[in-house]
Amino acid sequence: MASVTSLASTLQQLLADALTAAQATDGPADPLLRRSDRADFQANGILALAKKAKANPRELATTVLAALPANELVKDIEVSGPGFLNITLTDRAITETLAARAADADRLGVAKDPAAGTTVIDYAQPNVAKEMHVGHLRSAVIGDAMAKIMEFAGESVVRRHHIGDWGTQFGMLIQYLTEHPHELDHSPAAGQSEEAAGEEAMSSLNRIYKAARALFDSDEEFKARSRDRVVQLQAGDPESVALWQRFVDESKVYFFSVFDKLEMDIQDADIVGESGYNDMLEETCRILEESGVAVRSEGALCVFFDDVKGPDGNPTPLIVKKTNGGYGYAATDLSAIRDRVGNLKADTLLYVVDVRQSLHFKMVFETARRAGWLTDEVTAHQLGFGTVLGQDGKPFKTREGETVRLVDLLDEAIERASSVVREKAQDLDEDEIAERAAQVGIGAVKYADLSTSAARDYKFDLDQMVSLTGDTSVYIQYAHARIRSILRKAGDAAPVAHPELELAPAERALGLHLDAFGAVLTEVAAEYAPHKLAGYLYQLASLYTTFYAECPVLKAETPAQVENRLFLCDLTARTLHRGMSLLGIHTPERL
Repeated sequence: MASVTSLASTLQQLLADALTAAQATDGPADPLLRRSDRADFQANGILALAKKAKANPRELATTVLAALPANELVKDIEVSGPGFLNITLTDRAITETLAARAADADRLGVAKDPAAGTTVIDYAQPNVAKEMHVGHLRSAVIGDAMAKIMEFAGESVVRRHHIGDWGTQFGMLIQYLTEHPHELDHSPAAGQSEEAAGEEAMSSLNRIYKAARALFDSDEEFKARSRDRVVQLQAGDPESVALWQRFVDESKVYFFSVFDKLEMDIQDADIVGESGYNDMLEETCRILEESGVAVRSEGALCVFFDDVKGPDGNPTPLIVKKTNGGYGYAATDLSAIRDRVGNLKADTLLYVVDVRQSLHFKMVFETARRAGWLTDEVTAHQLGFGTVLGQDGKPFKTREGETVRLVDLLDEAIERASSVVREKAQDLDEDEIAERAAQVGIGAVKYADLSTSAARDYKFDLDQMVSLTGDTSVYIQYAHARIRSILRKAGDAAPVAHPELELAPAERALGLHLDAFGAVLTEVAAEYAPHKLAGYLYQLASLYTTFYAECPVLKAETPAQVENRLFLCDLTARTLHRGMSLLGIHTPERL
């Protein structure tokens, strides 16, 4: 299906041509079109053009109106105030445009970006042999949504999960496993679920970590053996590498179980941790030093920046290689950039990481630019996210002050959602209630995260998240389920557009918002702003609620009106479904 030009875009071009025809501007003219509560749209651009031309804005507005050709889009235009244009569209144009969108089953008339390229997105980066906690939630949820949105926009997206799978702690763990070789031995029970296998894997890893840490802290000889083991691991000793791989594999069993609960599809091939760049580290350092980008300072290989200074006023460098010969995080991140640009042919690198890492990535990106790995054609961006807070406005902790396990948080969300679903359920059996509870609970957690601007902190309030009122995923899911119920009850009546019909105010408002779906997605993809899609979907559900209250559907006055309102219902449901799926949230047929 061909993409559908939005009403706003068609009107924008019509007004721009009229501005040019009225000789209001020599070059391209922007009428500065926006939605208005006084009409369908308001154009404010004439004021700036009149000021530039030293003309009377109301007179210029009148001249522009005279230059507008006859068309089937505009019903009425009035000059308002100092020179605003208030524009009302024809009902026919609205319905015909929506019908064209509805005819496109897959994309609802939304165009793909003709200039799309390749983006490598780095998100969902848990640590091997460590439990995932609430701090891992935002990178996973935001990254998964942005990957889906960019793919829908036409971008070729390569996912990368830069897990923490390397470091000195592995010497301690591997040495302990060498001396206690059966600690990771366990066989999954017949028919064991992925969730149960993940819990068992994490239980074993936690037990080994605590035992190894206790021994490391109390036994100097074990500590020495552990440090020797790090050297052996980094040198590629086969036994050490094989035991390290066991920790990685066991951790992946756990990771996959958590991501499965989050309803995220993580592919093993996309997991390229810190260790994946080990073979590139020395070459990265050599290139940086030989090119003069990095210099030796007190034995370490560093990159300095004029605008990055410490509390004492002295420059704070990016340390690429430590004095002792070890590699810093910067060496791994810079090697990853080389790989993603050189081998994966990325035009854009997107990092979904905590805003508290902003200074590190600012220095890494600038170093990569100096080295020529990032250019005007190949760019890198940090989609920084804020902190998940508790009700007290402080970082979210348990009552005992511990970091909240991500699995526990998700389980509680599903449990809260279960009571909401059970209260509303009319014809669902226990299995269906359990399935809906997971969809509603996980959706509630994701939406609360995604509906907040990524850089902002937000309070984790499960009661609000699973509420049927307010800006929640449950409100949107319920609106979708209500529409599906109406469509099931329609009998022989079908959703059919009737452009000849006059639209009620609530129908017009709903229709104009439906038509804006593509423009919103374009903005969301360009700005890496999934919260704007969440806001659009909440407003769509709210406008549908008003339409439902003011415009009888199955009891409309004529058969044609029944069909047209069913058509609006159907397109609204499909738009909600598509939009929520891009956020990684289910829209059940029944709730």
